[in-house]
Amino acid sequence: MRAGLIVLCLAYVLSQFFRAFLAVLSTVLERDLGVAPDDLAVASGLWFASFALMQLPVGWALDQLGPRRTAASLLLLGGGGGAALFALAGSALDIKLAMFLIGIGCSPVLMASYYIFAREFPPARFATLAALMLGVGSIGNLVASYPMALAADLIGWRGALAGLSVLSATVALGILVTVRDPAMAQGEQKGSVLDLLRLPVMWAILPMMLVNYAPVGALRGLWIGPYLDDVFGLSTAQIGQATLVMGVAMIAGTLCYGPMDRVFGTRKWVVFFGNLAGTGCLAALVLLIDSSVVTSVLLIALIGFLGGSFPMIIAHGRSFFPPHLVGRGVTLMNLFGIGGVGLMQFTSGRIHEQMAGGAPTAPYVAIFGFFALTLLIGTLIYGFSRDSMD
Repeated sequence: MRAGLIVLCLAYVLSQFFRAFLAVLSTVLERDLGVAPDDLAVASGLWFASFALMQLPVGWALDQLGPRRTAASLLLLGGGGGAALFALAGSALDIKLAMFLIGIGCSPVLMASYYIFAREFPPARFATLAALMLGVGSIGNLVASYPMALAADLIGWRGALAGLSVLSATVALGILVTVRDPAMAQGEQKGSVLDLLRLPVMWAILPMMLVNYAPVGALRGLWIGPYLDDVFGLSTAQIGQATLVMGVAMIAGTLCYGPMDRVFGTRKWVVFFGNLAGTGCLAALVLLIDSSVVTSVLLIALIGFLGGSFPMIIAHGRSFFPPHLVGRGVTLMNLFGIGGVGLMQFTSGRIHEQMAGGAPTAPYVAIFGFFALTLLIGTLIYGFSRDSMD
């Protein structure tokens, strides 16, 4: 199982990479293919949308087929095939289709790991293990920053994506060889995701899940690049360095959140106050939108750090799931988490399109203000949730 978890972690590195690398390539793709930021917002949104839409079938597959075949087959076909299509892209439509496929390929990877944690490890350790997997896997976020910018300069973005296609296929085969499926849950096996949605305790947790990762995912996945280019005139390499800073902050935040439920004896209030502070940083970014590039990058890094409560929220919800619905439960929460980013990207793309043509800062004031408002609403709703510790 240890070898299987290591390979699943490598697969999650790829997942983190694929959701974030467009920010670095925004200027290059616009130059080579005429792909505008609005097109990239749709492409990024399609990655998150296909990822989210796959969560319900992935949840069923985890409970019925196990994580080994589920993760290996989807990563091989979607990840490997989508990256190959991206490498051959000749238009914005090709980029969008490729990102849609890659989202499908990445959709089962993290949840396969969480399924194993929920079934094979003590419940009290779930949040820490989930945060550790998320934090280590987020190395892909770092590779998608300055290293990706260097690769685009050295071998071209097409060569880099071709290599990623081969790597995705190799890791998928590694999952098939090394991952061991947990034993099936004993007792009554009937039930569906609707049973989880009928639990009143989830009604205040799911809105938080919807908005928690959305600002961070949207910023790191795309908007940090166009923002720093349009407002401060940064180059591709400089944008890569800025995304590297944000990526490191995201990893640090995720790892810091991991044991906090056991340190403070609460999950709810750790999540609540962390996201409230993230809302404040987004508001500060709006107010200081063009004050200095250093201030903006530091605020973006803080947003990345404070937005790392994703695994803590899943641990909070997982504590209410019956054993035979663990797979569908964690993927339901992931559907809300990743789906929220997809909705945010589609909406922010429209906002950018409507606000473009005026002051360079205008689209980003509107986009980041929208992020702050939605995060605040979700956090306030979450304040009514029921706390739970294993």
